[in-house]
Amino acid sequence: MTRPLLSLAIGLLLTSAAIADDMPTFRLLMKDGRFFPETIEVPAGTRFRLEVRNEGPGATEFESLELKKELVLAPGVTRSLVFFPMKPGSYKFFDDFHPETGQGRINAR
Repeated sequence: MTRPLLSLAIGLLLTSAAIADDMPTFRLLMKDGRFFPETIEVPAGTRFRLEVRNEGPGATEFESLELKKELVLAPGVTRSLVFFPMKPGSYKFFDDFHPETGQGRINAR
């Protein structure tokens, strides 16, 4: 790779990292078959990151059919999902391993 192309590639990577760092991050804890908090308020029309942590003794799952997102977490694991800007509204999510208690919502306002 020539020096100008290498400089351009490095600049694009640094710019992408800076943009990702500016993204709002919301945290969701999964424990004992429940989500904490059960409702997450996010700004509509803004891309955001959801950091999900499983502090329970068994596997858990964050799943939203409406948002087409799914994430299975082993005990003690933290992972992130990036959401594209959402229209105002309320979007359900659930834990397939704990369907009776693992229910939540993302409210975009």
